[in-house]
Amino acid sequence: MYLGVKSVQAQPNFRLRITFENGERRIFDVTPYLDHGAFRELRQPSLFNAVRVDFDTVAWPNGVDLCPETLYEESVAIGADQ
Repeated sequence: MYLGVKSVQAQPNFRLRITFENGERRIFDVTPYLDHGAFRELRQPSLFNAVRVDFDTVAWPNGVDLCPETLYEESVAIGADQ
């Protein structure tokens, strides 16, 4: 199932709080990616925190992005009060 990203917020410890177009909110851990290619640059807090929604996914100013399917499948659902 393809769900586009509606909003994203950088969180501590290289996590993203993502709201998908169906209204579901999830936490995605970027840590496993930080040892690979251009993802290494995201270890800089100022760059990591510059995450934004780009089309239907998340992206950073250095050109790194993740596909929305990966974001959804590898994230954990959070409650409405979180």
